[in-house]
Amino acid sequence: MDITAVASPARTVPRGLVPASVVLGGTLLSLIGLTWDIQWHSDVGPDTFFTMPHLFLYAGSAISGLASLAVVLMTTADTKRAKEVDPIVGGRAVGVFGRTFAAPVGYLISGVGAALFLVYGLWDQWWHGLYGFDAVIDSPPHIGLLLSISITMVGAVMIFAVARDQRWGTYGVAASAATLLAFSMVTVLGLRALPGGPVNTVNAGSAFFSVMILFMGAYVLKQRGGALTVAVVVAALQALFWWFSPWATEVYADATGLPLRDYADGIPGLPNMIPMSLVLVAIAVELLHKLPAWVSGAVGGVIITACAPLQRMLTYGSPFPNTERYIATVVAGAVLGALAGMLGRRFGHMLRHLVPAKENRHA
Repeated sequence: MDITAVASPARTVPRGLVPASVVLGGTLLSLIGLTWDIQWHSDVGPDTFFTMPHLFLYAGSAISGLASLAVVLMTTADTKRAKEVDPIVGGRAVGVFGRTFAAPVGYLISGVGAALFLVYGLWDQWWHGLYGFDAVIDSPPHIGLLLSISITMVGAVMIFAVARDQRWGTYGVAASAATLLAFSMVTVLGLRALPGGPVNTVNAGSAFFSVMILFMGAYVLKQRGGALTVAVVVAALQALFWWFSPWATEVYADATGLPLRDYADGIPGLPNMIPMSLVLVAIAVELLHKLPAWVSGAVGGVIITACAPLQRMLTYGSPFPNTERYIATVVAGAVLGALAGMLGRRFGHMLRHLVPAKENRHA
């Protein structure tokens, strides 16, 4: 009896899945460190450079960076041996430093973000050495760090977008886009330094980034339910961190012998920055998919800015803003949402063209 005739075919890991998953895992680790660090600033107080949340932030970026470097080096070695490079692994390889290296474009972006993170990390260490601690989350070196990790997360979206026709690529796009959206809510805090006048710049900025990333994910996947898939993953992360952030902060404070502030309310910082209306926005985007992107984007911006004060009333018991400020912010949300819809659509189409179409790859 021929055993090979009845033996099931061996299952193999799809090419490109392992390094892509490591990069995504690194970004998720950084997101965990960030939500933990924000809660620490809220419930305990200023921190030094070497704290557990900071180590999570740095470890996540280092993991993503090392994985990106490994792929670049392996791609370079294959190129120099005239070995065919599969573009599904991070996208087409581009020459770097006079073609000294051949880097898949997705891993090039994620690696550059990790390298910039190292530079800003040195600045952050100098900052701590000069001032001793950080009293706020949006210090100058922190904004640089957050932007650097965001670049790595953009690279992660690009890496998975290349494999969008495969199941793991679809899941990866949704997870990486959701991670980027959640992380960007903290980067938006830097807008508080801008003179917003009657407009709440943070709420308007949150609407812009949320709508843009939702549209980007939807157009990368190019299927009905794409925006809703990203929104559901964001909601899952929000629910998980809603429990994790206060719990991890309290456990770590007890372990280091530090008390929680008397006025600590236990309300999670980062999860509460994420709009709770994202699923509603995604549903609106799906229902209005036949309309121009700027129309559904404007609707999404209105929903987010209109619901933001209600969310703070629900969680913090904050008073409703005055009518003039509320209306001005909603109008700004509509304008920025329209712009975000167009940009998200454009970025989504750009990501779809990172590699040749399937039929071209097998020509």
